[in-house]
Amino acid sequence: MTRKERWQTLLDLLVERGELEVEPAAETLGVSAATIRRDLDQLAEQQLLVRTRGGAVLHGVSYELPLRYRTSRRAAEKSRISEAVAALVAPGEVIGLTGGTTTTEVARALAGRPDLAQGSPALTVVTNALNIAGELVIRPQFKIVLTGGVARPQSYELTGPLAEQVLGQLAVDTAVLGVDGFDPQDGAATRHEDEASVNRLLCERARRVVVAADSSKLGVRAFARICATSAVDVLVTDTGLAPAVARSFTAAGVEVVTV
Repeated sequence: MTRKERWQTLLDLLVERGELEVEPAAETLGVSAATIRRDLDQLAEQQLLVRTRGGAVLHGVSYELPLRYRTSRRAAEKSRISEAVAALVAPGEVIGLTGGTTTTEVARALAGRPDLAQGSPALTVVTNALNIAGELVIRPQFKIVLTGGVARPQSYELTGPLAEQVLGQLAVDTAVLGVDGFDPQDGAATRHEDEASVNRLLCERARRVVVAADSSKLGVRAFARICATSAVDVLVTDTGLAPAVARSFTAAGVEVVTV
């Protein structure tokens, strides 16, 4: 297990339990107590947790892992989903990408398509995600449009009136949404109202809306609504989707693609 994987596991355990003790954590990860102490010290230096005498507790009252520590969750499923979403995009399209781990994988899948290796432009990407823009801007065949706004350090997303002002002036062929929850009755949603507001506008400016989400986020409600289920054209997810939930999405007019 690499250091990054250990840190991911420790942070996941901390979120789940609220606190960690060194010895049980070392046993769970199969490493020495000294290694766990060093890991906790380094995570504390990044203000991701608070060290205690025998372990660590959550940093503050609320907690959300930064994007860089969430990339390995359900990695295999996200890889399949991203490839399937990327295959839906035609050369020359204007595609909108929200922030998130799955949409970041979609961006990488688009960058790896041989038929998008050249063009003027091969693809126009509109995004409010700093990390996605940073990865794609080195590809000269892609035209990258980054919204303005205030950056959220957890998700690297730009939000607020500046982002909304830019999106309000653009037309998008396909919007790809990353979500925290997508329920057949309640629609697509995220935890943060500022992100939801920007993502909602992106949907309104798009001809086609695609939700890219692993099955753990489906049939689940989240705090801030992005759009109604009827506004989503395609859902791309993994084969872990419960059949009853899939039927509910289909009945609502959403094309369900499982990979």
